[in-house]
Amino acid sequence: MSPWLAFLVTLSLIILVHELGHFFMARAVGVKVERFSLGFGPRLLRFTRGGTEYALSLFPIGGYVKMAGESPEGASNHPWEYQARPVRERIGIVLAGPLINYALGFLLFAAIFAAGAPFVTAQIGKVLEEYPAAQAGLKGGDRILSVEGKPVESWEEVTEAIRRQTQSVSLTIQRGEESFTQVLQPKVKETTNLLGLKVRVGMIGILPSDEVRIRRYPLPVALWKAGERVWILTSMTLQALWRMATGGLSIRESVTGPIGIFFITSSVAEQGLLSLLQLIAVLSTSLGLFNLLPIPVLDGGHIAFLVLEGIQGRPVSARTQEVMTRLGLGLLTLLLLVVTYNDILRFKIIDHFLPFLGRE
Repeated sequence: MSPWLAFLVTLSLIILVHELGHFFMARAVGVKVERFSLGFGPRLLRFTRGGTEYALSLFPIGGYVKMAGESPEGASNHPWEYQARPVRERIGIVLAGPLINYALGFLLFAAIFAAGAPFVTAQIGKVLEEYPAAQAGLKGGDRILSVEGKPVESWEEVTEAIRRQTQSVSLTIQRGEESFTQVLQPKVKETTNLLGLKVRVGMIGILPSDEVRIRRYPLPVALWKAGERVWILTSMTLQALWRMATGGLSIRESVTGPIGIFFITSSVAEQGLLSLLQLIAVLSTSLGLFNLLPIPVLDGGHIAFLVLEGIQGRPVSARTQEVMTRLGLGLLTLLLLVVTYNDILRFKIIDHFLPFLGRE
């Protein structure tokens, strides 16, 4: 799959699913949907069915659902209009978009675990000199069966288990037809984790081999692991957002925009369909969570206005909503500019264009 096609398919699928959430919930509570558009700009294709115009527009990065009476100024208080519906139903319509993104992420993760997820095995590929593993006589080709008595199968499980040990670590090793237990004293180093926090980790100086296997899970286990993966992703994202808001984590190193997503998608697509589906699952879950942030313009901002309306018994004034929406739009625009600039530097975009300018 070409890089551009992988990029467009990924974003279009995530956005389409998000807008379908709004669409189906609006129809479910009796709100008329006037237009369902995938993309913005000039419409390339359109047709009308059931009173709704369906459109495919020139720029497919985005989309929207236009509901009858969506704006207070244009509402006529007909029962099929958005503004005429109770607050709880309007919250449900807005909430459905992020939730269906979460559902897509969950289902894709479950499908990957059930179909067979590739993993790097626990076989040692190389032993680094002057580290405990080399001093203990471990060799490339040895297979780690357990760490601290807990069976391991993947290299990820090995590294996670060893990094937690700073005093001593017990490994069960298979070498040929024999197995033995080796206790090592890890080297403790201070490093920075994904959240920008300083942590002390144990290291014994081993690198993985290139042995890859496929691991398939029964459907109930696949569903459980999918839920676990979505929960971990949500937890880490919320912690990262808090760390960025409080200055503990660099936005430059932690956030990417459309340019970054293009390069990441292109790279992942080369690894095969399964890897691309996993990226789509991550992006869909992240989009669902990001849209729930209480920032005007985002779904979370609309929900916040509706919650205030429910509490005070009347809508938040149009002037207040307009000012807050402009502030939210300005904040997101500034964030987009910052991450785009960082992506240009990170992915060396200028270097890609130098050959076309006649410069090396």
